[in-house]
Amino acid sequence: MSPWIVSDELWDRLEPLLPQRERRFRYPGRKPLPDRDTLCGILYVLHTGIQWEYLPQELGFGSGVTCWRRLRDWNEAGVWQRLHEVLLAELNAAAKLDWSRCVVDSSHVRVLKGGVTRARRRSTGVGPARSTT
Repeated sequence: MSPWIVSDELWDRLEPLLPQRERRFRYPGRKPLPDRDTLCGILYVLHTGIQWEYLPQELGFGSGVTCWRRLRDWNEAGVWQRLHEVLLAELNAAAKLDWSRCVVDSSHVRVLKGGVTRARRRSTGVGPARSTT
């Protein structure tokens, strides 16, 4: 099975997290592509590394621009964050996470202002360094 084809199990978890789009009553326009096909197109582009505009139409995933817009909309709606939280909760409930190997990245941890000020560092050299300019 190709890595960009979404399994039924993953789709059942992801589908409730996707935002529902309402079609206009008057001038509804073209019917949108199914979300599952669009997700497969997104995964195809991310897996192969091709540019969005070169997504092959023969695969049935829609245009690259459509997939890109849907990815942008889902990202702004927080779909990926919620999916990550759902999957982590399931793994944690099944006791399949080893929290002793957890790493906290400092770029994602809030630093409070007014922390302890460190003492001034002492120079290890004999004198001040020469200017490099």
